[in-house]
Formats: sequence, C-alpha cells, structure tokens
Amino acid sequence: MDDSIIKLRGLIGNAKRIVFFGGAGVSTESSIPDFRGKDGLYKARNEFGLSPETLLTHEFFVRHPDVFYKYYRSTLSKTGYLPNKAHYALAKLEAEGKLTAVITQNVDNLHQMAGSKHVIELHGSAYRNYCTKCGKSYSIDFINSYDGVPKCDCGAIVRPDVVLYGEQLDYDAIDEAIEELRSADLLIVGGTSLVVYPAAGLIDYYSGDELVLINKGETSYDSRASLVLHRSIGEVLSQAVDI
Repeated sequence: MDDSIIKLRGLIGNAKRIVFFGGAGVSTESSIPDFRGKDGLYKARNEFGLSPETLLTHEFFVRHPDVFYKYYRSTLSKTGYLPNKAHYALAKLEAEGKLTAVITQNVDNLHQMAGSKHVIELHGSAYRNYCTKCGKSYSIDFINSYDGVPKCDCGAIVRPDVVLYGEQLDYDAIDEAIEELRSADLLIVGGTSLVVYPAAGLIDYYSGDELVLINKGETSYDSRASLVLHRSIGEVLSQAVDI
C-alpha cells in the first residue's frame, strides 16, 4: 500500500462528516461512456449527424421528441450496467456513519444500486420519468420498451427527469448539496475534471481543511487539495475503505 493510500485512509479515519462529489469518471469504470473522454459521446458518431449538446437540449426534445428519444434510448437510458468498486466503497462509508452524502452529476442510479441512501442527483435520474401534463411517474423500463415517443395514460408526452441542456439545475438539489458541503469536514472529489458548471462550482461552498481529488487527469483544483491521486477511483477507494 503506497503512501497516498495510507494518507487517504488516515483522512477518512479522522473525519466525522465526509461528502463525496462525483462525476462521469465514477461511472466509466462501470463501462458507461462519458461525454468528453476519448471514447465519449462527443466523439462518437450518431445516425443524426448532430452533437449530444443539440440532441439533448430542452428545445430539441420539444420540437423533435421522436429523434430525441431514439438518441436518448441509445445513450442515457441504457440499462444493464452494474456498480463498481467506487460505488460500493462509498456505500460502505455511509453505512459506517462516516459519509453523509453523495453528490453526483450522473443520472445512472448506480450509487443507489450499490446501497447508498443519501444521493443528491444534480442532473436528475434516467430512472425517473414523468408526464409533462399530469405528472404521473413512469419507470425507465416503460421508456425503453415504448415504441416511439412515450405517452402517458392521459395522452401527454412522458419525459425523463434529467436536466437537459438549456435547463436549470433543481434548486432543491443545489440547496441540499450546499448544506452538506458546508457541514463536511472532508470532501472527496472523484471522477470529474470540474469543468461542467454550475455543478462544479458547488465545491467552493466547502470550507473544511481537507480536500481529496481522485481523477485520472489534472483539474484546476489540484493545487487546492490536501491530496491528489491521478488514478482509478475504484482502485483508490477500494483500497482506502477495504472492500
């Protein structure tokens, strides 16, 4: 066990209120493509010849729901993925009473599948869907099995409960995340390059002394951290938490 893991274990052992802030890099280790990576959705060709930033906008959803759902089903609403070591390590920390919240930019539900209870989803969840008229809830299986644009029993379109491009983050989720960050004494940031705003800016609300960054690439916050590990988040957390 190298010195960086030993230091991380010590920081975790001394902390009383740990918060984890995670991005797409947590899920890529479960084989879920990210947006900006070398094999991400931005670089992958699609049959529509349009970028994800166009296909996944609120405006495109309203104007072309049929095309939106063809692309959405092939990307964000795909199922069958399983939690990885990072997800299970965080769930263990929460069960031990050390971690108070997971703040995630992902919409894949993998933290919950691993056993995490307090998950703040800044960008919503592909596993939740609702009628745009009456608000009735629908599962991800309903979305994926529906032929064409999914419709509610009332006849209106059903949409995913995810934050599309051009939409604001949920204010309740932001407020909850800020409250957790302000009360934390250890913040672990993992699997994110911290370039997606406004979500990335939330970590400025953390006022504790210890900040840990786990990401394969460098971030603009590296110089502010107590500990930086440019490694696999699953391997790092599994060693630090013993799973």
